[in-house]
Amino acid sequence: MRVVRPEFRPAPGLDTDAMASRQRDIAAVADFADDHGLTPERIGLDEPPGVQAALGGATTSGEAAPVVVGVDQAFRDDEVSVSAAVAIRDGAVIERAAGNAPLDVPYVPGLLAFREGSAVIDALSSLSVEPDLLVVDGSGRIHYRQAGLATHVGVLFDVPAVGVAKSLLCGTPAAALADPLPAGTRVAIEADDSMDAPDGAVVGYALQSRQYPTPETRHINPLYVSPGHRVSAGTAADLVEATCTQYKLPAPTRLADQYAADLT
Repeated sequence: MRVVRPEFRPAPGLDTDAMASRQRDIAAVADFADDHGLTPERIGLDEPPGVQAALGGATTSGEAAPVVVGVDQAFRDDEVSVSAAVAIRDGAVIERAAGNAPLDVPYVPGLLAFREGSAVIDALSSLSVEPDLLVVDGSGRIHYRQAGLATHVGVLFDVPAVGVAKSLLCGTPAAALADPLPAGTRVAIEADDSMDAPDGAVVGYALQSRQYPTPETRHINPLYVSPGHRVSAGTAADLVEATCTQYKLPAPTRLADQYAADLT
């Protein structure tokens, strides 16, 4: 993969105001509408991906099967950020790539792209395949300045991207999330006054990808799915749900999480 917007690379030495300003610039060029040609049917998984010995794969119609790349991060000795990228095509893992970078930016909510982004760029730049979709462990448009890690990375490479977060950074759910939700439920996340997005705009969804049979005694929390770049909010939820198989997490980021753990 090749970075096409190098001006948005995480630069060392920026203060928090400069980083926030850079994120607003990224959000200004991000596209939160569909521009990809993907459907849930084309990338959907019926079971966890296996490993394919060589690159290839096509749909039954003869079209080239889309490549979906999961991205997740880990840390080594609190000094190095490690990123893992796992490419899936036609139900099989076809490539894995790793990246790392010094962990020289402190943790600040909303600024994770500057802490972890260099390692992500390193990993994605090592891939020999071109992704049709990035599924990133982190936020996309559900972000104070509409530029979470998935947006930042999607714009950098100009690739369709979605963010999948385990907690809600900002925004207001359109319905209460206090009680366990049945599997398949979606609740819109609307922009509020903590965000740059227009008040009330749907910036993503709480997606209940899986639930236990008796949630009143043991339950699974929803995922928070949002568009990163060149994907709409509704389609982002559709695509993520299609790749979850029998697990809570979508297969691309679940496998990337496992690979990141192996790297550390």
